[in-house]
Amino acid sequence: MPTARREPPPFRSVAVRRVEGRSPRLLCVTLAGAELAGLTVDQPAASVRLLIPSSGTGDLAMPAWNGNEFLLPDGRRPTIRTLTPFRIDAESRELDVEIVVHDGGALSAWAEAAAPGDPAAVSGPGRGYAIDAGAPAFLLAGDETAIPAITQLLEALPQDRPIQVRIEVAEPEARLPLPEHPGATVEWCDLPASAPAGDALLAAVRGSELVPGGRVWVAGEAAAVQRIRRHLFDERGLSRTTASVRGYWKEGRSGDADVDG
Repeated sequence: MPTARREPPPFRSVAVRRVEGRSPRLLCVTLAGAELAGLTVDQPAASVRLLIPSSGTGDLAMPAWNGNEFLLPDGRRPTIRTLTPFRIDAESRELDVEIVVHDGGALSAWAEAAAPGDPAAVSGPGRGYAIDAGAPAFLLAGDETAIPAITQLLEALPQDRPIQVRIEVAEPEARLPLPEHPGATVEWCDLPASAPAGDALLAAVRGSELVPGGRVWVAGEAAAVQRIRRHLFDERGLSRTTASVRGYWKEGRSGDADVDG
C-alpha cells in the first residue's frame, strides 16, 4: 500500500483585491482576507498553493485531502497552482502573487479575468530556499516565472558575496527592476521567438562560472531545468548538495502545470 503523503496546510479563503500589470505577460494579483492572519513566510523563494474556481464556473468549492491529493466533493481534481508568495502584508492581510500569462492556461485565464471580490484560496507556505551564509558565491538562474523568487533571494543573500543572475525573457519589456545588490551581475537573456523555452537560460548557465563551494539556484520550465540539471551534475560534476533546481511549469500546457521539482 502506498505511503500517505504529508497533508499540506489547510486552505485559507481569500478574495481578489486588485490586479496590476507588471510587464506584458506578468500580472500581480493581490489577494486579501481575514483568514490570512498568521500566514508567515520565513524563507525566500517559498511557495503557496493557489486554489481557483474550476473552469467554466465562478464558484469556489473547497477540496479535501485524501492522503495523497486534494479532491473536490464530487471527486474531481481542483484547479490548484503553486506560486511564489511575493509579498505578505500582515496588517492589511494581503498576499501578492505574480502570474506569467500564457495562452490557454486555466490560471492565466483566471488572472486576466480576475476582478475585485472574486473568490480564491491559498495553502502554505511550502518550502523555501535555505541560504548557506558561508557559501563564497551564488548563481541564480530562471525564466520569467522565477523573477519573484529571484527578487526575494537578492534581498536575502549576503551583501558581501558575488552573485551571478541569469534571467530568460520572451521579450525585452519583461525585464523588471531588481533589488540592488553590491555583488550582483545581472544578465537578461532574450529567448528567440522560435526557440524552445529554456534555450537561452541553458546557454547562460553554460557560460557562467561555478565557484568552488558556491551555491546554485535554478527555476523555470520543467524540461528546460532537466537539461540544466544534466549540464550541472553530469557535464560539470556539480555536487547535488550545492544546487536547488526546480521546475515551475511545463511547456505545452500553457505554463499551467503545478510542478515542484
